[in-house]
Amino acid sequence: MTDDRTGADETTGTGAPGADQGKAAELACPACGAVVFAEEIFCEECGHRLADGPPAEAAGRDGATIRQESAPSARRTGGPGPCPGCGGTAIDADGYCETCGLRQPAERDHVEIELPAGSGGNGTRPVVAAGASDRGRRYSRNEDALALAAHLSGIAAVVSDGVGSSQRPDEASRAAADTGLAELVARLDAGEDAEDATRHAALRAAAAVAGLATSPSDAPSCTYVSAVTRGPAVTVGWIGDSRAYWLAADGSAGPGEDSAPGPAPDEVDGAEVSTGDMAELGASRRLTEDDSWAAFMVAEGSLTEAEAEAHPNAHVITAWLGADAGQVSPHVATFRPGGPGTLLVCSDGLWNYFPAAADLAALLAGGEGSPGPAADPLGAARTLVRQALEAGGRDNITVAVIPVPSPGGSGGRVQESIPQSTQEPR
Repeated sequence: MTDDRTGADETTGTGAPGADQGKAAELACPACGAVVFAEEIFCEECGHRLADGPPAEAAGRDGATIRQESAPSARRTGGPGPCPGCGGTAIDADGYCETCGLRQPAERDHVEIELPAGSGGNGTRPVVAAGASDRGRRYSRNEDALALAAHLSGIAAVVSDGVGSSQRPDEASRAAADTGLAELVARLDAGEDAEDATRHAALRAAAAVAGLATSPSDAPSCTYVSAVTRGPAVTVGWIGDSRAYWLAADGSAGPGEDSAPGPAPDEVDGAEVSTGDMAELGASRRLTEDDSWAAFMVAEGSLTEAEAEAHPNAHVITAWLGADAGQVSPHVATFRPGGPGTLLVCSDGLWNYFPAAADLAALLAGGEGSPGPAADPLGAARTLVRQALEAGGRDNITVAVIPVPSPGGSGGRVQESIPQSTQEPR
């Protein structure tokens, strides 16, 4: 999750800088990494019994066991099941087992969405897009949100990352993703220009998040990024530091994305979002430019990209959605893919570990015989989440994977606007 906004207290959010510094390793929860004290039996953050050591990864984590709509109104029925720690059935109102104290898995701990094409026989429709969201290894809840749907001539995706230094960031991200996607699909289906639809959807999402505030001191906040495929073009829109990437199917990387000589980092950042008249997408590249302190300092020429990223203020964002955000001005850009590839939308829980488009493309390339994103979008999404977890998983991780052209066929009308979603708690 994004931890801070400009002017926000950098020590207030979950996982704030320095929160777990100066403590011996044995004074950190082996399950979530939160600071604990010698006399404590259970972790206050996640409820893990400290004497039990690190928890094992849940079996079948990558499986799809629960299907539901991605809308917030779609919730499990039948009440909570038995505690996965001890089998007890007495779960208190805060979600803790009254027998062993374990905090129960939440609905958003691990979420997966598959979007099938609108044609083909039962069980044979190709998957045209997929996404996954995971709370990671450190945090006790997932404050990212993912929304994915088809419109009449393509796919739309929204990823939102709750600002950790704000109140109820998980509510902010959910409101932004659901509102933004619904508005985006409705406007696209009504025939509105993709850039106009993207801009209006972002502003509607901003209004929804601002409406969650109950007072000036209670302003839930989040970042926002959307992506749309429509005909021969892709359109992205963003506020904050969640990102969109183009990953070329042939694995080629643009200037600054590999070791080949190229322009300076500050020149690359500006060039990557210069679209002109539907700039052609060839090699893998980043499509968005962060609204962050680091990006600002690089653009001003005050620091190199490496210096800015190493600075303690690197991830302080300069634009967000929320009642305290001031005037929201979405960035919008349209591109024309020059060949097949993958449109990736993600939160910083992924790109903090793999910031270069070339690195992300390499993760999805796999070995010989690997199906690749076009054949298995959900497998690609799972791969990216798994790689971020293996790299440390210190943040919530959310990705949406949209192959281009669609495996369902280019130019076809996709009839389904409600995706099938899968959600699996740890």
